Parts: sequence; C-alpha cells; structure tokens
Amino acid sequence: MFPFPDLWCYIYKTFSALKHLSKITVLLLVLFVNLSVAQKGQNNEKLALQYYEQKEFDKANVYFEDLYDNYPDIWYTYYYKSLMAVKDYSKAEKITKKQLKANKQNVYLYVYLGRIYKIQKDDKKEKEAYQKAIKELLPVQSYAQNLANTFVEDELYDYAIEAFNKIRTKDYPYFYERADVYKQKGDVKAMINEYLDALEFRETEIISVQTNLQNSLGYDDDEGGIKNPLLKQELQKRIQKSPEKVVLSEFLIFIQKQQKDFEGAFVQSRALDKRLKEEGHRVFDLAKICVSNQQWETAQRCYEYIIEKGPGNLYYDAASVDILNVEFLAVTQKPQPKQEDLSALEAKLNKALEKYATSSLKPVIVKNLATLQAYYLNKHEPAIVLLQDLINSGGIESSSKAEYKIMLADIYLLKGDIWDASLLYSQVEKDFKYEAIGQEAKFKNAKLSFYAGDFKWAKTQADVLKGATTKLIANDALDLSLIITDAIGVDTNDLPLKLFASAELMILQHKYSQAIARMDTINQLFSTNTLGDDIYFKKAQIYQSLGKYAEAEAMYKNIVEFYPTELYGDDAQFRLANLYEKNLMDKEKAKTAYQDVLVKYPGSIFVVEARKRYRELRGDNLSN
Repeated sequence: MFPFPDLWCYIYKTFSALKHLSKITVLLLVLFVNLSVAQKGQNNEKLALQYYEQKEFDKANVYFEDLYDNYPDIWYTYYYKSLMAVKDYSKAEKITKKQLKANKQNVYLYVYLGRIYKIQKDDKKEKEAYQKAIKELLPVQSYAQNLANTFVEDELYDYAIEAFNKIRTKDYPYFYERADVYKQKGDVKAMINEYLDALEFRETEIISVQTNLQNSLGYDDDEGGIKNPLLKQELQKRIQKSPEKVVLSEFLIFIQKQQKDFEGAFVQSRALDKRLKEEGHRVFDLAKICVSNQQWETAQRCYEYIIEKGPGNLYYDAASVDILNVEFLAVTQKPQPKQEDLSALEAKLNKALEKYATSSLKPVIVKNLATLQAYYLNKHEPAIVLLQDLINSGGIESSSKAEYKIMLADIYLLKGDIWDASLLYSQVEKDFKYEAIGQEAKFKNAKLSFYAGDFKWAKTQADVLKGATTKLIANDALDLSLIITDAIGVDTNDLPLKLFASAELMILQHKYSQAIARMDTINQLFSTNTLGDDIYFKKAQIYQSLGKYAEAEAMYKNIVEFYPTELYGDDAQFRLANLYEKNLMDKEKAKTAYQDVLVKYPGSIFVVEARKRYRELRGDNLSN
C-alpha cells in the first residue's frame, strides 16, 4: 500500500498528459515527487510525536490516524495510547481488534482490550479478554514472556503466572520467570520457593539460584541481602522433608555463612560429613572461614570434630596444629590475657613442636611459640633460638626465610639489641629490594633509626618509601616523615620527639604504663610541643589494646575536636566509629561517626570502608 494514494493518482494523470516530455524530465519529476512525499511523511511523524510528548493528544491523533493506516505495526501502540488518553475507547477497541486479526500470535493485545473494558467497568468482557489471551497463547517462550510482561504492567500477576503455566514443560518449567513475577508482586515466599524448585529440578542451578536470591532478597529485608529469614525457613522445611537431597543442605550452609551463623553452618556441615561419610574436608574448610571471622569457639569445634576421627584421617595433623593456632589467636587478642592461659598455651605448643619437629607444619608452631614467648612471657632468648633454628634449617623458601628474619629482628628490637635487628632488616631489604617484604624491612629499619633518635636518617628513608608499591608501607612512611617534620621543623630541640620515640618503643615492648608516663612527661616539660595529636593517638591505641574503651574513646574524640585537620584527623574519626561498632556496641553512634568520615574527610583512604560500614549498619543491600 502506497502512502497518500490520492496524490499518486494525481501524479499518474499528470504524467499521462505530459508524454511529450523527455525521459530525463520525467525521471526528475518522479524523484521530486518522491522526495516531497517522503518529506511530508517525516514532517507528519515529527508533528505526531511532538504533540504526543506535549500531551496534546487530540492534535496527535490527526496525524496518528494516517500513520497507523499506512504502517499499523509501527504506529499502533502510539495511536492506542493517544486514543486512550482522549477516552476514544471505541476507536481504540477497533484498532486493537484489527491488530489482533492481522497478528494472531500477539495475544498480549487482548490485555490492551481488557484495559478498555476495565475503564468501561465491563468486568465480564475484561475477564474474557484475559482468558482469551491465555487460551490463544502459542507455546513459544517469547510470546509468553510478552504476554506476562503486559499482565505485570497492569499488576495482573496471577494471569502472568498462568501464561507461564500454559506453556511450561518438564524440560523447561519456567521457574526463574515465575519467580520474577512473584518478586514484582511482592510475594517473597512464593518467589523463594520458585528458586528452590529450580534447585531441586537441577542441582547445577545452584550458582544461578544463589545469585538471583542475593539480588532479590535485599529489597525485602531490613538487614539486607541474603539475610531474609524466610529463605532459611523454607530451606529447612525442604531438608526435613527430603534429607537425602544434599544440594539443599549445601545451600543452607551457604546461607548460614552469608548470615555469619557459623554455629549453624557447623551443625549442617557435620551432619553432611557423617551422612556422606566424608573425610572432614567440608568441616575443615569451614574452620578456616571461622578463623578469618574470629569465631574462635566454632573454629575449635570444627577442628575437634576432625581430631576425633583419629590419626588416620587426612586432616588430623593439620587440625591438631590449627586448633592451637586458634587458641593462640583467642588468647593473645584478649585485652589482658591471663598468665595461666599464656603458660598453658606455651606448654601445648612445645609439645606440638616435639611431635611435628620434622613436619611441614613446624613453621606455624614456631612462629606462634616465638611470638608468645617474646611478646607475652618475656622470654626473648628461647624465642630467638627457635627462629634461628628455623632460619638455618633446610628446605625453606627464600621468601619464608625473609619473613622469619623480620620476626627475629623484631624480637632483637624488643630485647634492645638494635644493631642485630638492623643487620637482619638490611639483609632482607637487600635480598628483596623491589618486593613488598623488602620495603617492609626498609621501613622497619627507618623506624629503628627513629627509636634510636637518628631522625634525619629515619626521615630520609621514610621519604624514599613514600612511593612504595605497598599502600600500607607508603602511608606509614608518609606518617613517619610528617611526624618528624612537624615535631622538629625549624626548632633544633629534638628532645620532645626523642621522648615520644622512646615511648613508641615501649608500646612495642608492651610496656604500656611506662609509655603513657613518658608521653605525659612530654606535655609537662614541653608545653608548646607539636606532638599533641600523636600522643592522643598512641594513648588511644594503648587503651584499646587493654580493653579500656571509654579512655580510648576520649583520646580519639580529643583528636577529632582539637586536631581535626592534623595527620591523624581522619584516622581517629574512623577508629572512633570502629570502636563504637565493635567494642562499645553503639550502632547509632557508629553510624554517625562513619558518616562524619564521609562528610568531613571525603579524600581519606578510609572513605570506601566507612561507606560500606555505614551502609551495613543502616541495613542497605550490598549484594548489588
């Protein structure tokens, strides 16, 4: 069909009357007419859309009528909506039926008819239109999806589900599509069960199911993400009904890990291990996750379960050593560990060292035992002997040996053997000049010079390390350089800084009372010193390590109030927020403090983590 047929008729008659004209002239005339027609059509389209966008539907319909007559498939939707806007329901019904007659597979158009009948309050015809859409739906996924989408637009969710039910088969049951409809309906329980049906239908769907649930449930639960309690409830019902379906238990364990319900994850993992007669690998892996989350008791239960399997178990030896590592972490991370707990742990580590003296597990035992003796039991010499023996033993990789050398140098520093410590740091720095561990050794040497009062050399080394590849080392080096610059500046009196450096060494040696007294001396003797924020910051760290959280809070607040733009301003603000969240358990104060990091220190390195913590405390969904 040609657009504008009357015009073409006129052109034909004109050309018939002008047969004497040359062929070239005729062709030019045809071209001119075609261009004119095309231009007119384009202008009509622009005007129609312009009026449509401006909601001048009466004017738009003048153009849409011609456009629809010539190109119905292109212009139907615009024309239909424009007619509905001016309440011309009769014409809207007419063109919709015309479209249906021409395109019988487009059954979603029955929903368009239903809209007309709904407005006209003709419930019977409206219902018939929807039922006819379902009845005439062909078993093609794209047709069903179009129909379901149209039903969802009108919030006719049950009809959308019917559409998928009409064409679902054993091979493709449309679980995901139905789940999406239930999600839009707000029926969380039904949505969850569709995904779980998909999981039971084919176990390989577990990753897709996990991903979809993580993306969906955050919108329906104040705690965010996968923590929605309905999911766990529905899973547990299915496990009770079909305990033989391992994938359900595995999914529940996944959920429990997401929710940090490690005790529940242990119970499920242990049950699966027994049912499947496994070697404990599932429980062993869970123990590692518990350790990384500082869930000491649950980690210990995991390792105890494996140890109970006996020496013949594949994971027995590793579990026997790792359970001591858990005890070491649990004891040493207490604010003030009891002496009897430290001594008991030392005895266990010594016994394990005898048993695994020639095992690849030995280094883990040695590192924990040496740290315990040097830092908590004031037994420097035995710790030094342990590490020297480990360094001199064969079969150790050079990077591991460098790590042990740094540990040994740290202990020499605790003991006061500065030059022995410096020698070891220098060896590691030389052997690993361009690697992270070499830069760590170089920084520790700079700090050693700082403790010794050689500030010029310490600053020179720190300035070099500002460009370190390791961000932590680069930041620490920058801090050290700034402390020295701020404290000395143009003043030749470096005594306040020497006192501060010696106090820092005391902190390293766990001589906390002496360190605090030394820093108090600085303020008493040098009232104009520039170390105020540094002193508050170090005191806060001491108080926090001792479990004196109120005192730590006061120190951080002093920095935020009196030194907000100094070196530790953003650091103190972030640590204050962390203190509220993790130690003082004050969620509201923590949220406010994290928000202050974002507002007051937008360029801080803590912004990303502060934003994440703030959103977690607020209950945002972080899985998207």
